[in-house]
Amino acid sequence: MINKLTYIESTGVNPYKNLAMEEYLFSHCGEDEAILYLWQNQHTIVIGRNQNAWKECQISRIEEDGAVIARRLSGGGAVFHDLGNLNFTFLVSKENYDLKKQLDVILKAVQKLGIHAEASGRNDILVDGKKFSGNAFHEHRGRRYHHGTLMVNVKLDELNKYLNVSKKKLESKGIASVRSRVTNLLEYNPELTIDALKKALRETFEEVYGYESKEIKETDLDQKEVDTLYDKYSSWEWIYGREFEFQYEVSERFDWGQIDMQFQVDSGMVVDVAVYSDSLKPDVIGQIPKQLKDQKYNNQLMADQIGRLHSEDEQEEKMFRDIEGWIRKVEL
Repeated sequence: MINKLTYIESTGVNPYKNLAMEEYLFSHCGEDEAILYLWQNQHTIVIGRNQNAWKECQISRIEEDGAVIARRLSGGGAVFHDLGNLNFTFLVSKENYDLKKQLDVILKAVQKLGIHAEASGRNDILVDGKKFSGNAFHEHRGRRYHHGTLMVNVKLDELNKYLNVSKKKLESKGIASVRSRVTNLLEYNPELTIDALKKALRETFEEVYGYESKEIKETDLDQKEVDTLYDKYSSWEWIYGREFEFQYEVSERFDWGQIDMQFQVDSGMVVDVAVYSDSLKPDVIGQIPKQLKDQKYNNQLMADQIGRLHSEDEQEEKMFRDIEGWIRKVEL
């Protein structure tokens, strides 16, 4: 049961520092504690844990414009951050994780500011049918976090400028472009500021959980540990992943997300494999390469290997079965 609320704002706009602080707070969150962390990134494309940076992003354009790419721990798709966007993270123990409560904090904060919003599916928050907040999730060692964006005054034209959005994804959602399905909260409250939104979020955080929150500062964190995590998030290896030469590639889109598999094959054997996805279940995707490496490059035999994977989580089990069925039918 939660009996302690902690509130913290990042004072910087460097994505690697902000992600480092997020992971630090995650690993230090108390068993009966809920943390609300608010942060902003400047001119940043943040990709999901299992995404392929080279496919998701216009890398040359990003470099030319002085923007940066960052990779988060959670799954999901690529998003654009600028200072018109406010990011939030709820960090709790697995036992105290309550997505409805966490979404209520967001919805009630926006309502305080005169905007009626609603949650849609598992990872979007909408106003007038348009998305202003996308959410993603991470779980590890008995802790969970739920984080997302709150678009107040984002430069919407930048969304298309830096991201390569899958045509399959657009078709599956029945829309013509990313621009057509997103909106800024400023459109519904022209007086809205980031500071006003922060204030409302802290107030509703306390109202929903029924306690006053204690504010902590960046200086209260162990700076050596944060610096070590900064080195991880800013490293080429973390952002782009290992260099991978492949001969074969297959891809498919399911209702839970896109999946791409790249195979390196020698004498009919899979000597290496990379799997990319925007699924919100990154740990599921992470299990696939281990099952396929050192197996014969044969769709029936590889499907059999996927068939050995199971989960008690209904959504994860469905993902395994979807992938298994697809591999059996795919032309290699």
